[in-house]
Amino acid sequence: MSGAGPASLDELIARAERLVPALRERARHAEELRRIPDETLAELHAAGLFRMLQPRRVGGSELSYEAIVRIPAVIGRGCGSTAWVLGNLASHHLMLAYWPKEAQDEIWDRSPDDLIGSALIYPCGRARRVPGGYRLSGRWPFSSGIDPSVWNMIGGMVQDGDGPPEPHIFILPAADYSVIDTWHVTGLRGTGSKDVAVDDAFVPEHRALAVRRLTGIGAPGSAVNPAPLYRLPLVSLFAFIIASTSLGIARGALEQYVGATRSRAGSYTGQRLAELTTIQLRIAEAAALIDAAEALMLKDCGEAMRLAGEDAAPPLEQKARWRRDGAFAATLCTKAVDLLFAASGGAGIYETSPMQRAFRDIHAANAHFGLSWDPNGATYGRVALGLADGVLL
Repeated sequence: MSGAGPASLDELIARAERLVPALRERARHAEELRRIPDETLAELHAAGLFRMLQPRRVGGSELSYEAIVRIPAVIGRGCGSTAWVLGNLASHHLMLAYWPKEAQDEIWDRSPDDLIGSALIYPCGRARRVPGGYRLSGRWPFSSGIDPSVWNMIGGMVQDGDGPPEPHIFILPAADYSVIDTWHVTGLRGTGSKDVAVDDAFVPEHRALAVRRLTGIGAPGSAVNPAPLYRLPLVSLFAFIIASTSLGIARGALEQYVGATRSRAGSYTGQRLAELTTIQLRIAEAAALIDAAEALMLKDCGEAMRLAGEDAAPPLEQKARWRRDGAFAATLCTKAVDLLFAASGGAGIYETSPMQRAFRDIHAANAHFGLSWDPNGATYGRVALGLADGVLL
């Protein structure tokens, strides 16, 4: 479906920018559908955005990791749900490059445009070894973008011998799992993050990967994908994939609030709101929070790429800091939206107002474990205090 081929970061950002007005117009429709509209999916494919991190050897753009922050953040200015699905599904092309070549070929030879969903709450699944692979069963919530996905990366625990169970990820075709429509929520309603169930499905060995193989150098796919992008510790950097949505929602809310406030008058006083110092200060604070969040995320992504290019394994504390920073950046963006929503007054609560959607969507994003401050901040604190036993980064 994607006729655009490999493109530079600047070109993909420009293509994303051109989609923003239409995405704003469709944002309410996406909520009503509770999934991404077909016309939006077609536009994302045509622009090559899903393939931003896919290897160039199969026609992807193979951009630096900062693309997963910058491009969904542009899309999020128009529709938070679309940004969330784009970031998640684009990241799965990156993840697949870590798998054995046999798995990559099985999926990308069929079509490099095929979308891959995920359901990565590992304790929800149980897998046992059998000749040639595994048998997997379980039920998982929050499989974002599952409706258009042809494959799914599903987490499960594997018990080997007397040791503790180890988290793995299994890639299954759509025929091997069922989708259960549970997605009736208040925020990010257009993501279609439904439940997925698997009943004793066979997964061949080449489509299974221990999560520890995603934590740094030495993944099976490195033999055919040697670029630094495919030597990143993905577990530690996951938060940036979804924090980019928070960044986009916050930027979009700021743009629309400023645009509306320039000409808006107070209902009771008739005074131009733009002349109020309190309004000016809220705009300034929200803008500073958003800029700080973006700078923090891009700094960390650049740092991770530099280390991968040097074949250097980052220390545990650094990986814990990346998780901390992703969650903290999302927290900053949420605070910015809260400021703007409060400043909107009664006008912000109407269903036609983009502010109420931004408020609902960004709080839904922050409910994700990867962006929740308490567990991610505490992980960094544990590592800093020398209590890192059992921490998987």
